[in-house]
Amino acid sequence: MLRRAYERCRRTAAVHGRTYYLATRLLSAERRPAVHALYAFARMVDDIVDGPARRHAPAAVLDAVEYALRASWSPSAAPLPFVPQQLGTAVPAELSTTAPFNSPRSTAPRRLDSSQSTSATPLDSPRPSANTPPAPPHTTSNTPLDSPHSSATPPLGAPRVAELPARFDQIALALTDTVTRFAIDPRLFWTFLDSMRMDAPGSPLFRNRYPTMAALDEYMRGSAAAIGLQLLPVLGTVVPRAAAEPAAAALGNAFQLTNFLRDIGEDLDRDRIYLPADELAAFGVDEELLVYCHRTGSTDRRVRRALAHLIAVNRDLYRRAHPGIELLSPRVRPGIRTAATVYAAILERIEDSGYNVFARRAVVPGPRRLRLAAGAALRR
Repeated sequence: MLRRAYERCRRTAAVHGRTYYLATRLLSAERRPAVHALYAFARMVDDIVDGPARRHAPAAVLDAVEYALRASWSPSAAPLPFVPQQLGTAVPAELSTTAPFNSPRSTAPRRLDSSQSTSATPLDSPRPSANTPPAPPHTTSNTPLDSPHSSATPPLGAPRVAELPARFDQIALALTDTVTRFAIDPRLFWTFLDSMRMDAPGSPLFRNRYPTMAALDEYMRGSAAAIGLQLLPVLGTVVPRAAAEPAAAALGNAFQLTNFLRDIGEDLDRDRIYLPADELAAFGVDEELLVYCHRTGSTDRRVRRALAHLIAVNRDLYRRAHPGIELLSPRVRPGIRTAATVYAAILERIEDSGYNVFARRAVVPGPRRLRLAAGAALRR
């Protein structure tokens, strides 16, 4: 079952995450499946909010996903069967509280930096399969991640009844094995799900405009930086993990901002703008102008100037993240360098198109991806 679960995750990564899948080919065999599991979980959650089979109540499904993970990762607090296909109406009394899953969280800007150590906290009672080796010793940090959740806290009240995604059981099985095997802090997943709630209509956290870069940073804290920190224990470091966390978070943010710059048109179709309004306004760009450019497939000179500025901001994130690659285990550096190099090349494609992100999606062609990957793998 575990082999089949990881194979499902591998296929998901191969189909939907071409750049990351290419990079994972350079990782060692024992690390590769864990990266696939983390990617498949993130992709599944993204599909809940934005996928072709988008549900009518994505916020409720996100609540169900978090509830099911907490139930299986904390069996002493939630004696439920492992990853049910759907949550029934009956909820064990010991799980019932007055605090719903979708209660509003604080929206004050928060930073992920070295002062907020994310050393792994144990799953209360992980359930490894018979083929799973014992997890490495856990170390518990006295400085919690600045998150409204704690992995030691029992699950919140049962969410509204919602069916889990069809492939949830397999992905959750591989994810649980990965989290246990590599001692990944479970709180990083609650932080990630909170950011996904910001994309989900019906959630108190929902927002589809970002007035400042600080507000966007809050979203990326869960949608991007947390992903980088989930990967860090899998990749391994040659320094204490906390020392590598700022660069890992910066690389996650760099990837995310590249997506935002590439996908402006697609996001407008979903009634979202992920670029900070104040940064755009400095160049005379407002929502009306972005909508006009998207409708006509053209790019106004003011938009070009704003995009050039934000690309410079994006490249600064890559520069800040780059030294962190040398803090990783030597075996994984070529793979991460490849992912960073290939993804940053999307910015060049945007520039080469005259910043016309509205007429076509900036994509790095396959042959160029392979050349960049080969160069990154050989670079020391």
